[in-house]
Amino acid sequence: MSIEGHWDVTIKTPIGTLPVLYAFTRSRDGVVGTATYKDETVALQHVTSETADGGTRLTWRQSVTRPMRLNLDFDVVVRGDALSGHSRAGRLPRSAVTGTRR
Repeated sequence: MSIEGHWDVTIKTPIGTLPVLYAFTRSRDGVVGTATYKDETVALQHVTSETADGGTRLTWRQSVTRPMRLNLDFDVVVRGDALSGHSRAGRLPRSAVTGTRR
């Protein structure tokens, strides 16, 4: 299943639910992407993709400055036009991640 496209994603964090727009494309090196929250767009780092459990498992890292400066690790599974999984910022608890393709 292809991950390419734009995704409306929600991240349920201890400080509230954050709506984030993700864009994924393929390059010679594999999957690349960006995340946009409010007026900040950041590149995704170390994106990996593998077949898993009836879908595609994606992992990546991203650094953000809003709502606070954090380094986040994501682990999601894409099935069709939906994705679900979690993110984690260091030792903080996991945050649920869900999304749909536009």
